[in-house]
Amino acid sequence: MSELLDLHAQAMAEFDRRARQVQVHQWGQATPCRQWDVHDLLNHLVSEQLWVPHLLNGGTIEEAGDRYDGDVLGEEPVATWEVASRESRSAWLQPGATERTVHLSFGDASSSLYLWQMTFDLTVHAWDMARAIGADEKLDPGLAAEVLQWARGQFTEGESGELFDAPVPVAEDADNQTRLLALTGRHV
Repeated sequence: MSELLDLHAQAMAEFDRRARQVQVHQWGQATPCRQWDVHDLLNHLVSEQLWVPHLLNGGTIEEAGDRYDGDVLGEEPVATWEVASRESRSAWLQPGATERTVHLSFGDASSSLYLWQMTFDLTVHAWDMARAIGADEKLDPGLAAEVLQWARGQFTEGESGELFDAPVPVAEDADNQTRLLALTGRHV
């Protein structure tokens, strides 16, 4: 499980690096996630991080109510990201955190599945943020390979679930990052 925690740290660092590069004039720029601009994308990731301590401590979605809904960024979006991501990471590093059951929107699941989902989301959205703000889009190759392998086991052939557009075709010699992004309907 320490390998998954390491992958999560890499994914968080990839997203963090891009979030810290957002300039004041870029908050309204479009992202590859059609429904979100840069502000919305960061808000999504901050909200996800805010959920982690609650869920890892046995909390339910019903108990949280609308606590993590809406605009959670406040006046200092990057500072809010820094605090939320630090608290999330600290929760994951608590003894036994990766061996718990969490109460997610689709039902009870292992916290290791939840950690994979968080790692996947951070990885893909790191690229989204980079694309939106014109930053370096290259993800760590090892991270991309591991997340791609996990994602392939989660989605049926030709289908990436309700959260993403349909997969797009890639060249035979496409690298793992391109394949991962294509699996989520992103055109590289």
